Amino acid sequence: MFFLLFAAWPLCALTPETRTQAQAALDKGFAWLRSAQSTDGSWSDRRFPGMSALALWAMAEAKNPANAEAAERAATFIASCAQPDGGIYVPIPGRRGGGLGNYNTCLCLTALHAFGQRERFLPVLLGARAYVASTQIEAEGVHEGGFGYDKSSPRAYTDLNNTFYALDAMRRTQDVEESRPAGQKKVDIDWEAAKKYVLSMQETEGEGAGGFVYNREVPRRQAPGTEQKETLRAYGSMTYAGLLAMLHCELKRDDPRVRSTYQYLGKHWTLEENPGQGNQGLYFYYEVLARALDAAAVQKLPLSDGSSVDWREKLAKALIRRQRENGSWVNASNRFWEGDPALSTSYALLALTIVLR
Repeated sequence: MFFLLFAAWPLCALTPETRTQAQAALDKGFAWLRSAQSTDGSWSDRRFPGMSALALWAMAEAKNPANAEAAERAATFIASCAQPDGGIYVPIPGRRGGGLGNYNTCLCLTALHAFGQRERFLPVLLGARAYVASTQIEAEGVHEGGFGYDKSSPRAYTDLNNTFYALDAMRRTQDVEESRPAGQKKVDIDWEAAKKYVLSMQETEGEGAGGFVYNREVPRRQAPGTEQKETLRAYGSMTYAGLLAMLHCELKRDDPRVRSTYQYLGKHWTLEENPGQGNQGLYFYYEVLARALDAAAVQKLPLSDGSSVDWREKLAKALIRRQRENGSWVNASNRFWEGDPALSTSYALLALTIVLR
């Protein structure tokens, strides 16, 4: 009966005090983000436009007129990174993983779509969708249906994080195909193969049952010329990403695999860390938690002890508490680049915007 509880609760709203504080934190955070933007419209390392796309996406979702000029500069910069192959990235020859073509393209596609001005950016959006679709792995095996960092990788590689971003971008922007010029074939991914890949990342037994892992084959070099394969355990942010990916693959909320994910999340609920990763990826954890539970229409998350948690209220307070005096957020752990305040602040603002809906 665990799952049926979700439909029984009325819509949860933030308390008036928390809503006021959250709105103030949002305004202060955007003021800092605007001040941190470079003159060319980018944030952080301009070689990775996906980082700027996260900031643009947060601004587009918030719909705050004060962000209009900064958002316009960001959209112009992101569109300028479109490549002849349709991807939105910056080539970095010789770098392992290259320019992270798929990762950056997915974020830029999502942000430009959220920004609007469809006619202006239509060629870029259509090209980006075609690029993402072309990066899906077709070869049979553990990678089939999944997505990796870079289309030109010399070996097959996929992980749930890149796959989640690809599914998210393609599902959010599917309406763009209606504007594809006559004579051009509409573009999409193989959703059945993607669903199979996503579900292969879910643990089905043991302590991690219901949770999701990053991938099934992670090379870790032990000595020159050798490498050992290890299996990563399920952890918090990947499980919320897995939940959202399952929803994009159109699994129903009463599907046993979806239900088991809720049970895992209820068992490992916390906002003090990214469960299984400690402080690593904490702000991505906050952002993907908010997006997944919002998309799933979860009002209160049932916990393993029989109680429930108003996740919007709790998440708002956690973000308010962690905001720095200058309005930004930053992670003490630089794993996954969250030591960059522009990145962590963008994640936090996206999460707060969802909480305030």
